[in-house]
This record gives sequence, structure tokens and C-alpha cells, in this order.
Amino acid sequence: MSASVTRLHLASRNAKKIGEMERIIAAHLPGVEIVGLDGVAAYDEPVEDEPTFAGNALLKARAGVAATGLATVADDSGLCVDALNGMPGVLSARWAGPPKDDARNNELLLAQLADVPDVRRGAHFVCAVAVVTPDGRELVVEGRMDGTILREVRGEGGFGYDVLFVTDERPGLTTAELSRDDKDAISHRGHALRDLAPQLADFLAR
Repeated sequence: MSASVTRLHLASRNAKKIGEMERIIAAHLPGVEIVGLDGVAAYDEPVEDEPTFAGNALLKARAGVAATGLATVADDSGLCVDALNGMPGVLSARWAGPPKDDARNNELLLAQLADVPDVRRGAHFVCAVAVVTPDGRELVVEGRMDGTILREVRGEGGFGYDVLFVTDERPGLTTAELSRDDKDAISHRGHALRDLAPQLADFLAR
């Protein structure tokens, strides 16, 4: 990696998401300083109006690099529920309408699935992570975590829909009940970032 590339902008203010991304990126790219939105001069963040996770991640990464001059990583993620034809999808964070509120989103999801039998409550999380460099190079990777939706919230960790989601890889526990390390190992964001990290190192070294 070029000695001049020591700072990487992470276009997010979600403290739990930033922490999760920092841990995984740092494990593969030691010595790189991660700078969140609160660590750079304020800039106009784009409206996330793309129909895909990858599209929204690229919007945010492009805006970040244009405003800061730093290589920028951004992600877009959400929950896709089989019985809802893949929704809430890219609308996951604002499923219950403004303002964004995890509890309201979870309440709405439970109401929408109230009559859905357990065998049809399959779902998966998707995370698209994009990186854009100051010279215009772009890279996007995606990760996925499959599981099911419960009928009541459980757990104190994580964020978003974690309190309702049981992953196929850790049956019996919601992702809000997993340890931080266990969640990092299997999460959609973890899969995407571990795939991205070696490519990102090569990307920034050019």
C-alpha cells in the first residue's frame, strides 16, 4: 500500500455500524486510519434513492470522496423478507416512515408477518460495500446472511432488525444475542468486508 494512503473515509454516522466496519477492516488493513462522517468537514449527503443496495452504496462513496478527497468506503444494507417479496430491502431503515426508528420498523414488520406461518418466515440480510478512490476507481462487493424472522424481539446487542433475526448459522439465537465476534464472523457486513479488504488493499496500493 502506498505510504500516502493512510486515511480511509467511512461514510456513516451509525456508531454501531462504524464500530463493526472498523473492526473488520482493521483486521485486514492495519495502520489505516478510519475517519467517519463526524471526523470530516460536513458535506451534503446524497439522497439514497437508488433501487439497489449497490447503487446506494456507490452514491454515498462517490459523495464522500468528492467532499473529502479521501478514498471512501460506504455501505448500504437491509433485510429482505421472502413473504414480503424481498421487502423492506433498500427501504429497511425507513420502513415505518420518518423519522428512522428501529423499534417502529420492528413493530411494523411483526404486524405485517403476524399471519405468516413459521415455515414461510425466511429472510436474508444483504450488505453492499462500495469503495471509490480520488482518481475515480470504483469497487463494490456484496455479502449475505440467511435466516428467519421471529415473532417477538429478543436480545440487547446489534441494531436494526437484529432483535428479530435468527441466522441459519447460529440457530436458537437472534443476531442481537450473539457476541460481537460471533456476529462479525457470520454477518452480511462481515462477509462483504472480508471479501473487500484484500481487494481494497490492492486497490489503494496502485
